[in-house]
Amino acid sequence: MSGARADTSTRRRSLLWPALAALTGIVLLCGLGIWQLGRLAWKEAVIARIEARVKAPPAPLPDEAEWQGLAPDDFDYRRVIVTGVFDHSREALVFRSLEIPKADIGGPGFLVLTPLRVAGGATVIVNRGFVPQDLRERAARPQGEAIGPVTITGMMRPPEARNAFTPADDPAKGQWFTRDPLAMAAALGLTRAAPFTVDADAVPGVDIPRGGVTVLAIPNNHLSYAFTWFGLAATLAGVFAAFALRQRRT
Repeated sequence: MSGARADTSTRRRSLLWPALAALTGIVLLCGLGIWQLGRLAWKEAVIARIEARVKAPPAPLPDEAEWQGLAPDDFDYRRVIVTGVFDHSREALVFRSLEIPKADIGGPGFLVLTPLRVAGGATVIVNRGFVPQDLRERAARPQGEAIGPVTITGMMRPPEARNAFTPADDPAKGQWFTRDPLAMAAALGLTRAAPFTVDADAVPGVDIPRGGVTVLAIPNNHLSYAFTWFGLAATLAGVFAAFALRQRRT
């Protein structure tokens, strides 16, 4: 009898540290799953806000006096209307590879960002749209250059985020890989430039640059991530249960 009790006590002690390790792992994995559910709620709110802004009628561009006080969340994807004169001589080309649904252009090319001088003398850099590589030079697409005052509608966008794989911009060579309005303004010699850009809508009858190319597919994988973490927690619990059962039988 005492031998059986001793064996039971030994088995329990042998399971103590594996049990603590498994419990710690399960708590951590469940915590990550709960965190992803919180991120899911946040992302759904972001997507709902973007959808509401995209569907709203365009409003006048905020006054220059308001620009510095705007936070990206205050204006990203906000539809606006603005009138001004393009300075085509100072455009910047941002490398981009796009596939445009139901269009005859796509692949590697450039976003054409052109300064728009608005009333009062301030400048807003407008993303007029996409051109393929063979139309990089202005001389190859003169039909796309509006002369004189124009009124455009589009969406306000903050400076584009960089990541570890984004090549460095080289303003001296005119090589841009991100939409960075203030860096572009400095390189192009612009003053009183807006700290945001405007993605222009497509213009009927104007195919180059091809406007209306703003990417609106906002990734939302947080629910699948949550299921993954909860699934790993359940798997870990099952593995420990099988281990404990085997230890009990030996």
